[in-house]
Amino acid sequence: MTEFKTMKELPEHDRPYEKCVRLGPQALTDPELLAVVLRTGTRGSTSVEMAEEVLNLSRDREGLLGLHQLSLTQLQSIKGIGKVKAVQLKCIGELSKRIARKSAKRGLSLNHPQTIADYYMEQLRHEEQEQLFCMMLDTKNHLLGEEMIFKGTVNSSLVSPREIFLSAVSYHAVGILLIHNHPSGDPSPSEADLDFTQRIKDAGELIGIPLLDHIIIGDCKYLSFRQEGIF
Repeated sequence: MTEFKTMKELPEHDRPYEKCVRLGPQALTDPELLAVVLRTGTRGSTSVEMAEEVLNLSRDREGLLGLHQLSLTQLQSIKGIGKVKAVQLKCIGELSKRIARKSAKRGLSLNHPQTIADYYMEQLRHEEQEQLFCMMLDTKNHLLGEEMIFKGTVNSSLVSPREIFLSAVSYHAVGILLIHNHPSGDPSPSEADLDFTQRIKDAGELIGIPLLDHIIIGDCKYLSFRQEGIF
């Protein structure tokens, strides 16, 4: 088998850019898609081979999912990737998350947990720390706004109802929804999650701003407290 050292040595029909023009981007493999962005390789390594190195760099999540986890320093550890290419790759990861979020927003229904999970999925499932968001709702269950309440470990000792309901009152909300992620990928609630949710539910009933649901985001999975009948 012939070993090609540069992109120019590849047959034209196998070069990612030409292949994309001829067949469309859907015909490209993941490394080929990244190779189009990287544009050039380095001595002895094509841009496709460099892209394969990028996709294999993350130990925990190989492939395109791992791109979200890689730092600029990690990306620049690959021969041929300097600051400019590393920033481009990070921006691609962020762009993909924002596109997915905008697309999910069109189908967002605050009465259907699946659509809420879809809305937050790409934003949260790649995070290495837990993040807690509060969605504030009006009398017709329309979204008034959302705020990140906490980043770290979500439990009853670190997140107080006061922080959440101060935000809710500032939006004149009549109901709230909580969303947070589990970096492990498993959305099953922990004892801390159950205790924390019960405290927020009790406080909401007391001041007249009920907690309508708490949704935990995993990796392409979610759990709705309301759907599961947990409260």
